[in-house]
Amino acid sequence: MSALHIRGIRLFDGNTWHDDAELAVEGGRFIAPDNVPVGAETIDAGGLLAVPGFIDLQVNGGGGINFNDEPSVPTIERICAAHAHFGTTALLPTLITDRRETRSEAVAAGKAARAAGVPGFLGLHLEGPHLSAAKRGVHAAAYVRPMEETDIKELVGALSAGPTMLTVAPESTSVEAVRRLAAAGAIVSLGHTDCDYHTALAYIAAGASTATHLFNAMSPFGHRTPGMVGAVLDSGISAGLIADGIHVHPAAARVALRAKRGPGRIFLVTDAMLTIGTDLPDFELNGRTIFRRDGRLALADGTLAGADIDMLSSVRYAAEHFEIGLDEAIRMATVYPAEAMRIGNRKGRVAPGLDADFLLLTPDFELKSTWIGGARVYSA
Repeated sequence: MSALHIRGIRLFDGNTWHDDAELAVEGGRFIAPDNVPVGAETIDAGGLLAVPGFIDLQVNGGGGINFNDEPSVPTIERICAAHAHFGTTALLPTLITDRRETRSEAVAAGKAARAAGVPGFLGLHLEGPHLSAAKRGVHAAAYVRPMEETDIKELVGALSAGPTMLTVAPESTSVEAVRRLAAAGAIVSLGHTDCDYHTALAYIAAGASTATHLFNAMSPFGHRTPGMVGAVLDSGISAGLIADGIHVHPAAARVALRAKRGPGRIFLVTDAMLTIGTDLPDFELNGRTIFRRDGRLALADGTLAGADIDMLSSVRYAAEHFEIGLDEAIRMATVYPAEAMRIGNRKGRVAPGLDADFLLLTPDFELKSTWIGGARVYSA
């Protein structure tokens, strides 16, 4: 893999901005600019912005296909390529509730994609089927079910596909199962649950470390019944948030960001469907029609079905509407999801030794190019 030296950039390293900076890559990782080897490709960026590549931990699809439609390596490649056009350099293809056989196929595809080194593939997010029937949302009722011993063994085996997030609900998953899965290395995320505050805390104590799409498909916050939302904000776990102005009102997001107790952080997820990167109209999901209207994806009854937004647009929306500024909005798509997946030692920032995943953008935050492991995978 050839070396790369980019000069004349305004660099955001994940912490702060550096004017008239340089960026250097060798062997797929960032190196100190003063260690650029002889013969490295040199690019004068002419004042472009350079930021860490976006990390999306909940991606149902893109480029005209959902992961559930055909869980395979070509599908993963297609989804990753579609989202690279919008600045995502690492993602978790997300399988929502489906047949047992479909999950097995997804796990096999994840393992094969990791072995093949598919650019942009980070690992898997298995969202369901062990959810609450009351908060299943668009997940097919016929496939929602309690977790069994065979499920635990299969999910532990899925970890060889790479960093793995599992969305489960206490209603369908025991505390002991969460303890075992977390101990094996899974990122256990609580979601699609109507559980109360104290139940949520018990599962967090057992090892659940994130929550899936904060506010959506979970028991709401009340002043006497804090619910799952209250448990997320009042504990140290991290949580994904969909920043499209449809799933969460910006005022609710602003309140949550001010209220969140650390060390966990709120990070951005797209929950994107196959529409990303396409002009496709309506589509089918588990035999039901999903209608695409004015930035919203929903069943005929109005139930939201994922999101029609990319990560670049999410960062822009958060910066504009969450009163956090561009720096923090970028961190919500880079540093914080990396920390939530416990991969902050190799992704989410620009620093020597970390994976050379980065973006070049105009001063107006328009994407010019996407780089994964020091290789340009998209150019506007």
